[in-house]
Amino acid sequence: MKLSLALLSALAASASAFAPAARPSAAFSRTALFEEAEAAEEVAEPEPEPEPVGPAYTCMSREAILASPNTLEFGSVWDPLGLAELGGDETIAWFRHSEVKHGRIAMAAFVGWWAVGAGLRLPGELSYGLDFASIPSKGLEAWDAVPGWGKAQMLLFAGLIEFHDELFFSRRGTHYMRGGTPGKNMVPGLYDPLGLHKSKSEEAKARGRDAEIKNGRLAMIGVAGLYAAATIPGSVPLQPPC
Repeated sequence: MKLSLALLSALAASASAFAPAARPSAAFSRTALFEEAEAAEEVAEPEPEPEPVGPAYTCMSREAILASPNTLEFGSVWDPLGLAELGGDETIAWFRHSEVKHGRIAMAAFVGWWAVGAGLRLPGELSYGLDFASIPSKGLEAWDAVPGWGKAQMLLFAGLIEFHDELFFSRRGTHYMRGGTPGKNMVPGLYDPLGLHKSKSEEAKARGRDAEIKNGRLAMIGVAGLYAAATIPGSVPLQPPC
């Protein structure tokens, strides 16, 4: 009997040696994981927010653009509609570039209108069967006498100049909205083909640019007056028929 009990005790002891160890409870494991995650969040420093990336170019400032030309006539910038306050520096650069180009067109238009009215004519024919000498002396009538294809050629030529001006500004220099000079001509041979202004000083060139802007403004007013006088009789005092 005693021998049997001893054998049973030995078998039980040997079986307990192969029994799996007790596992920690699931609740304890989850609590430990949450504590480790919270500790990691407390230790980790927050990453700094990336700074906003500004443009890689610097446009000419609004103040620098409006500082030229001088304001001797009015004492300050004459801007009753507040257009100079619209947009940023790029907008003002675009305004100035457009103003200079429109002034150049207006000066050419005014001279052409005056030349036709004064009776000046080119030799030869404007088109087949149409001599320059037969063109009327009044501006709008002279424009009406130009054939449709002639008008299309002039408009196409102006469009090509505009296209190449923007193209050369981007490829051969700095664009006027990216730091370049607004109003600068970039089409080769269009302005000063003889290079008469290359030897001038920077001060003389600056005075020339100021004079060009002012003369362009005056020409725009002049062309508007000629058009008004031609379309609305008596709208411009002392203006003869044109």
